[in-house]
Amino acid sequence: MTEVSLSAVPKTGLDGLKENWRSDLLSGFLVFLIALPLCLGISMASGFPPSAGIITAIIGGILVSRINGSFITINGPAAGLIVVVLSAAQELGEGDAMAGYRYTLAAIVVASVLQILMGVCKAGRLSSFFPASVVHGMLAAIGIIIMAKQIHVMLGTTPEKGSNLFSTIAQIPHSFLNPNYEIAIIGITGLVILIIWSMLKNPTLKMIPAPIIVVLVGMGLARYFDLEHEHMYLFLPDAHFLPHHEETVGPKFLVAISDNFMSSFYFPDFSKFATLEFWEAVVSICLVGSLESLLSAIAVDKLDPYKRHSNLDRDLTAVGAGNLVAGLIGGLPMIAEIVRSSANVNNGAKTQWANFFHGTFLLLFVVLFPRLIHSIPLAALAALLVYTGYRLASPKSFATVLLIGKEQLFMFVVTIIGVLATDLLIGVAIGIVTKFAIHMLRGVRLNNLFKIHFIIERKDAGTFVVSIVGAAIFSNFMPLKTALANLESGKTVIFQMNNAYMLDHTVMEFLHDFQHNYESHGGKCVFFGLEYHDTYSRHPLAVRRMKRDNMSRRKSDHYGIR
Repeated sequence: MTEVSLSAVPKTGLDGLKENWRSDLLSGFLVFLIALPLCLGISMASGFPPSAGIITAIIGGILVSRINGSFITINGPAAGLIVVVLSAAQELGEGDAMAGYRYTLAAIVVASVLQILMGVCKAGRLSSFFPASVVHGMLAAIGIIIMAKQIHVMLGTTPEKGSNLFSTIAQIPHSFLNPNYEIAIIGITGLVILIIWSMLKNPTLKMIPAPIIVVLVGMGLARYFDLEHEHMYLFLPDAHFLPHHEETVGPKFLVAISDNFMSSFYFPDFSKFATLEFWEAVVSICLVGSLESLLSAIAVDKLDPYKRHSNLDRDLTAVGAGNLVAGLIGGLPMIAEIVRSSANVNNGAKTQWANFFHGTFLLLFVVLFPRLIHSIPLAALAALLVYTGYRLASPKSFATVLLIGKEQLFMFVVTIIGVLATDLLIGVAIGIVTKFAIHMLRGVRLNNLFKIHFIIERKDAGTFVVSIVGAAIFSNFMPLKTALANLESGKTVIFQMNNAYMLDHTVMEFLHDFQHNYESHGGKCVFFGLEYHDTYSRHPLAVRRMKRDNMSRRKSDHYGIR
């Protein structure tokens, strides 16, 4: 990403529309091409009607883009919420898919009210409380669950009824050996296209979104295999001799959507409001949705060539408002979505009008061309989700965490196992408890677990000195984060670390980001005393603990985090 002059920062509001409508319109259209198949796939994988995801993306584009606190994020349904929503629909519906859908809509409405309150109460900073390795472990577990369920759809098979997650995973080899061949050809072709597209270097071809290629090829193959009409397939003449295997194909393998978009609206059912299962769904949707949205907004800010910073509290309030509307009319919960937002940046978007245009294109498409949506094969959408799940849980993500430190990999794996064996909330809680246990084993004192000791002094007109005493870790550093956010820009900030006996990875990552952002706005950050700490790996942001022979020493030399 090339650096740009901060004086060229795009205008906002109507002035921004007049100034940047060409680049935002083009980016909005390209993001729409990515969003359409993903919205359909995420919606059906969540146990919702296909239109639910599109409803959410339309609201995220047209409504949320006008009131949020970010600049180039795209709001819509995300793969990370599939597990939460599907679990809620199955738990609340007790076998009745439509009832589960409407009960879950009610849970989304209540969760959205909590999100709005969190934004109003300035709870956006609470995302810092969740250790990076635990969050990445949660997302990797979600990726594994998505792959476990969608591989069967991609191959045209159905796991045994009543299967738990581990049984569903165990049945994957059987599905590969006994696929519905025509459906599997569509699904595997889509997956191969996604893999090839990720390896392309040609910038012109890369401008064409891979998901739309997968959908178009899938539609072509579906037409070739005549999926519009149910029939015995003839791909293998002796296929009917294969045991436990579906040998028919037909419309059930295509997206089922009404020709009249207005008939896609459904309303929530609050009759389970007083049950424990309902509130478990509310807390899961609120927590996971809020956390993902905040982390995505922070990640997208790092991609912004204009170095703009989102107002996270306003963003959370806006997402909550969007979810409130979506839940009331039949949509999925939304977040600030990282993949589509990254594409938005790469496509040259300047303002939130790109998000608005992406929502508008989706609305026009579903109103004008519903029959085209019906001709999309489910296997092509499943291929998109399998690829998305793999990206969340790829071997590369394990290697990245290991580079930071072995204890980070341990927390990462513990969180994954906890989520897979229980559910998202319990799994994340297990990861956080594990982090606390590791810190205490490494000598963090009880009075430091939730309380940080620091002093900020103004040395002269252009210099601030920040002295940290004791331990600075994920569970106590929010007051420091708030205090640093209020410092004047363009000054020199000296961090005095020779009295800090522990700095965990979450805090090191925060200091790194703070330095990058502060210096991009004309300031300067200087670090003293870090060389007297041991690190738990060679990673520059690894956990640091003061060397035993330096606990009582007070030496300071210049050290920069880069």
